[in-house]
Amino acid sequence: MSHITPSFTTFLLLTIVKIVVVLVITLTAVAYTVLLERKVLGRMQNRWGPSRVGPFGLLQPLADGIKLFLKEDMMPLAVERPLFVLAPIIALSCALISISVVPFGAKTMVGGVDLFQIADLNIGLLVILGITSIGVYGIALSGWSSNNKYSLFGSLRASAQLVSYELALGLSLVGVVLRAQSLSLRDIVNSQSAHGMRSWNVFGGCQIIGFFIYLMAAYAETNRAPFDLPEAESELVAGYHTEYSSMKFAMFFMAEYANMITVACVATLLFFGGAGSPFGHLFDGFASSGFLHAVLPIFWFVAKILFFLLLYIWVRATLPRFRYDQLMSFGWKFLMPVAMLNILATALALAYHG
Repeated sequence: MSHITPSFTTFLLLTIVKIVVVLVITLTAVAYTVLLERKVLGRMQNRWGPSRVGPFGLLQPLADGIKLFLKEDMMPLAVERPLFVLAPIIALSCALISISVVPFGAKTMVGGVDLFQIADLNIGLLVILGITSIGVYGIALSGWSSNNKYSLFGSLRASAQLVSYELALGLSLVGVVLRAQSLSLRDIVNSQSAHGMRSWNVFGGCQIIGFFIYLMAAYAETNRAPFDLPEAESELVAGYHTEYSSMKFAMFFMAEYANMITVACVATLLFFGGAGSPFGHLFDGFASSGFLHAVLPIFWFVAKILFFLLLYIWVRATLPRFRYDQLMSFGWKFLMPVAMLNILATALALAYHG
């Protein structure tokens, strides 16, 4: 090991620590997003939600995790065992890997390592789109390997839905990329930092149509209401995870909520200025100390993600589920053409002003 320089050792250690910290925070956020949803839905339906385990029900995620971990892991006889086990691993891995390219704070270098981003890639946006689309394999394999018709229907629905809405979602982001002239998430955030809220793509960048296309496609991508057709309980029992139990079921459950957090992160970075303050550089003098300069951007980033998660829950509590033909025609006949028109309008506007 003598040929390894101290700087590389420091870089490696800091990176490993950073990965572990981000993973722990993400998994904790996943657990408490479930609790948030149950509490908010409860209040919207005029009931309490979880309130028994711990103060205000705050230890409910821990109790649920222990319960799932200790449940018997049922393995039906007719399943394709290797793929049956691999499917939830693929789903959860893809959901968690996406977080690695998200810049969740201002650029803060320590020992040559950016503390608030695991990997600053110049094609960060493409990496997120690529990894999230691989997650479809987990869902498709789970339905096929279960050897259950309800699971297969659920996974086929999910695969068709994800492929259909992936196009609209990708096209909705082209306008943002054209404005920033970069696929790096850090560059896209920096391009919105000049005048606070007025510089954000959703307002000053005139990408409000792109944002709504992204939002609707993201609901479908994450199989959330009103697009939760793959796990429509009234038709398909539980969809593609009908045959799963114990930790395998928990992994699918965690993957869904981790995907929600990723979607909220991408929306924040691309349309709402990332970790930037809505007031621009107005309070820069106040936050001149190193600690505040590092912590305030994280506060703004978390606040924006929380807004998106509450929006997810609000939509689930408000809207009924679509029919499947309505879901597909909405994606192909409405979102796709509007996304293309948005790209055309953005390109023409940039060419005119450029």
